[in-house]
Amino acid sequence: MADKPKLAMYWAASCGGCEISLLGIHEKILDVANAFDPVFWPCVMDGKKKDVEALPDKGIALCLFNGAIRTAENEEMAHLMRRKSALLVAYGSCAYEGCIPGLSNFYTAKDHFNAAYLSNDSTVNTKGVVPVTETNVPEGTLTLPAFYNTVKSLGQTVDVDYFIPGCPPESAQVLAVVEAILSGAELPPKGSVIGAGTVALCEECPRKRDVKRIKRFYRPHEIIPEKDVCLLEQGLICMGPATRSGCTALCPQNNMPCIGCYGPPPNVTDQGSKMLSAIASVMETAFEGKSEEQLDQEIAEVVSTIADPAGTFYKFSLPHSLLRRARPGTAQKEKTR
Repeated sequence: MADKPKLAMYWAASCGGCEISLLGIHEKILDVANAFDPVFWPCVMDGKKKDVEALPDKGIALCLFNGAIRTAENEEMAHLMRRKSALLVAYGSCAYEGCIPGLSNFYTAKDHFNAAYLSNDSTVNTKGVVPVTETNVPEGTLTLPAFYNTVKSLGQTVDVDYFIPGCPPESAQVLAVVEAILSGAELPPKGSVIGAGTVALCEECPRKRDVKRIKRFYRPHEIIPEKDVCLLEQGLICMGPATRSGCTALCPQNNMPCIGCYGPPPNVTDQGSKMLSAIASVMETAFEGKSEEQLDQEIAEVVSTIADPAGTFYKFSLPHSLLRRARPGTAQKEKTR
């Protein structure tokens, strides 16, 4: 095994689905086992941080790093895996764009601690204790990683070679990437998104478009959509126009709207802004003979039927977007209005 290239997989701020997704390549996982020597994979094997530190720099041929950067420990491991890895891949939406953990950027670390430890009805905490980085006890000092105010993507923390999107990445795309690496094939330029398509998701969706215009939006449980018509044109927030292809449009093909986990298509900087443009294109609004105030009111009425617009349009991409995060205190002000 000493002659085999070394493989590492690390799990930062994420749900763990990406760890399991690698097993989704089924029997091909045996090819991975034959080709690589797994040296660090905390989810499935007993590896220690000190074992990684003992490796030579760039001694790991491939590291699939999943999860966003939420804590000081996440950041420390990102720098360590970068130093020790020849190829560092942001694996999955959390590492690529921040994903669901990144939605906490609408709030502050203090907001989170208040909700979890002080104002939660199910938490009994009469002394108002919240986590701190150091606590002195008779046996010594206990430490916890610092909980950062802002969630970042892996690429905002360290230099990343490639990005594989998805929540989690689709097994067929994962297999294609693994096989390309194993075969020694020439890889795309550094910094490329791999294991995904090169157009918007709508291009691989079989549903008919330019059929309807809508006057309001619905949540998925409120209607049963027609099976062959664009979901967005039926009033469901389908992120297909603002999402990269590569998953074969699995959700729309199963009568559920795309939620945007593959990130923005090529040449789109901000997924949320792109989605706002797509929504404007399906709204039924007559412009002739109306004042700007009337048009603004009509548009506002339609948009008001969208539940949690910011959380919907930036569900997977907030830390990686032009917004990055809300200004501290903004969310609290909105609550008290």
